[in-house]
Amino acid sequence: MRSYEQFEVHYGELTSDEVSKNKGWKNIYEWLDSIIYALVAILILFTFFFRVVGVSGPSMKPTLQDKDWLAVSGITTGVNRGDIVVVTQPNKLNEPLIKRVIAVGGDKVDINFADGTVSINGIIIDEPYIAESTHRSFDIAFPITVPDGCVFVMGDNRNNSLDSRSSIVGFVDKRFILGKAEFRFYPFGEWKIDSNGK
Repeated sequence: MRSYEQFEVHYGELTSDEVSKNKGWKNIYEWLDSIIYALVAILILFTFFFRVVGVSGPSMKPTLQDKDWLAVSGITTGVNRGDIVVVTQPNKLNEPLIKRVIAVGGDKVDINFADGTVSINGIIIDEPYIAESTHRSFDIAFPITVPDGCVFVMGDNRNNSLDSRSSIVGFVDKRFILGKAEFRFYPFGEWKIDSNGK
């Protein structure tokens, strides 16, 4: 009969297969641990700093496509011309809007629907992101000055977008801007939202 000391020595000795198996399980646990921490970090990030918002319709083509998903910053330190924003201001459509800020408070907006150009404070702006020139008008008369605390928004698909050119949307109070689109969450791999509309 073996002594306790002999049994303890035998028990403490593992074969190379057993050692490899234990290392394999250790690697799996470490991998799962990393995934859990990453998921928790992503959850915190999207709970407190970003929101995921879906694009519905063609009004922001070619920059954004129908069914794109965007990461929208929940913290906005300021809204600037050219920013793509999510607007939650109540409207007859009863839905949030994703549009581009064209003008901010104090800006004078003029649109020449004959030649399709948009002017801010008397200067025709360069708009490489639009699908085509701005020929569609609604019920707002131009030129018009944006009130302080508001922005004037338009879709990049100018002739297929309901936006600040219509009284249905009108000027957007900055308090109703949910956030700015920072990057494209889906489709995967097409993260960047380019100012040239690509």
